[in-house]
Amino acid sequence: MPLEAAARLVSELTSRGYNAEREAVTRLTAADDPRAALERVLEDIPDDVLVVRAEHVETALATDAGGATRADGPAGSSADPTASVSTGTHSTQERDSSGRSPVEAGGSSSANRETDPAVRSLEITGDMTGESTGTGEYSDFVSVFRDRLDRLGSKLRGRVNHRPATAIQEMPGGSEAAMVGLVNDIRSTASGHWLIELEDATGTFPWLVMKDREYVDLVDELLYDEVLAMEGTLADDSGIAFVDSMYFPDVPRTYEPSTADRHVQAALISDVHVGSQEFMEDAWNAFADWLHTEQAQHVEYMLLAGDMVEGVGVYPDQDEELDIVDIYEQYEAFSEHLKKVPGDIEIVMIPGNHDAVRLAEPQPGFDEELREIMSAHDPQIVSNPSTVTLEGVSVLMYHGVSLDEVIAELPEEKASYDDPHKAMYHLLKKRHVAPQFGGHTRLAPEEKDYLVMEEVPDIFHTGHVHKLGFGKYHNVLAINSGCWQAQTDFQKSVNIDPDAGFAPIVDLDTLDVTVQKFS
Repeated sequence: MPLEAAARLVSELTSRGYNAEREAVTRLTAADDPRAALERVLEDIPDDVLVVRAEHVETALATDAGGATRADGPAGSSADPTASVSTGTHSTQERDSSGRSPVEAGGSSSANRETDPAVRSLEITGDMTGESTGTGEYSDFVSVFRDRLDRLGSKLRGRVNHRPATAIQEMPGGSEAAMVGLVNDIRSTASGHWLIELEDATGTFPWLVMKDREYVDLVDELLYDEVLAMEGTLADDSGIAFVDSMYFPDVPRTYEPSTADRHVQAALISDVHVGSQEFMEDAWNAFADWLHTEQAQHVEYMLLAGDMVEGVGVYPDQDEELDIVDIYEQYEAFSEHLKKVPGDIEIVMIPGNHDAVRLAEPQPGFDEELREIMSAHDPQIVSNPSTVTLEGVSVLMYHGVSLDEVIAELPEEKASYDDPHKAMYHLLKKRHVAPQFGGHTRLAPEEKDYLVMEEVPDIFHTGHVHKLGFGKYHNVLAINSGCWQAQTDFQKSVNIDPDAGFAPIVDLDTLDVTVQKFS
């Protein structure tokens, strides 16, 4: 679709008080005479409709070709934003003297969103869809861990005078030593000290963290297979080193995030779970309606961090909690709900563990059949994880399965479901979204480690745990965006009380967060 022609059409629609679905603009642009087609659509469209949809264009063009006329809009259009909103309506939405919101009243307060494609900026990096080469052979595992050590180790080697494990073994007792490696083992001694075994490409070497040292608390934060550096003093027999300091790849404390040079917002959401009996349709509809209001006029991007649908067979007896039992029908229903979002919002989606992709991370984006089903807004569908740069602001999108592991392994005061963003801080500190191999998080060996945070993101966005939380770690904004699914019986059994029906909205020019509640 020619961007210039599309921009002109959207600008014209906006000037007349309308929004438009992306597909509607695509079809108008493809018409023999786009301007005439637009006029025909606006002539036929019902007075109370504020969003031009693909079906409006189809009807108008078909009418124009056949000479018939229409007196009303498409029958049964559930996406009409002028329809009354259910009890899930956003609690702070402005309302007129009759008690109705501007959208419900059929007013002209539709969002006047900046939609010129030449103004917007969206780039994707780290998408490994179509790049998977892993076969499960031993060599694949060697490759992925070597790559992890090389890339994260490069962030540490300038901070210590590191030596390979085999070289340290040959140093005389009492020497100062330093090593960069993967955490191969963590165990306590009979005296209450901690023995950490680091591994590099040459071998392993043990490091003893004394229980009375001030940094012993850092041992509680360690996960197997993460990369770190230790320095200290060799014992007299050179068989072990006493740790004096410990370093993580980490985000530099001086890090300054990028911001947009205009006022523009992004909605960060996840875990919609269409197909579940507990999918909160009313809350979703209220959210979609809100996006059509003046209050949401600066929301130009939506990032969905996985679990678009509930899936099938994800946990025991899940079929008893499904409203839609066929996986393809779940995605078709999700697509219908996605159509209610304004068509001029750019959408980026990654898969999650409930989606119809492989469970092992990194997860490639959806196959062509599912992409076709979810093509209503022409969304960018990329792998989990991927980095999306919006208006110069980098957003690392990761569904978040490893958060379960972080929360289970670390002390409650350092990571908990009630404060999911604090668990995310540890992943930022380790510069890896899922460092521990062989635990609950399934990891796929590839030629390179796609889960490494090579560059520091400006925003780190996750979902999965169904809890809302956000905060800043060394100036990086971490957001876990909650969900759109009420508590299921399975969640009750594992004591998960979800934060459902929330939409964190980020100002990309300031990185401030506003949470909109729709339940």
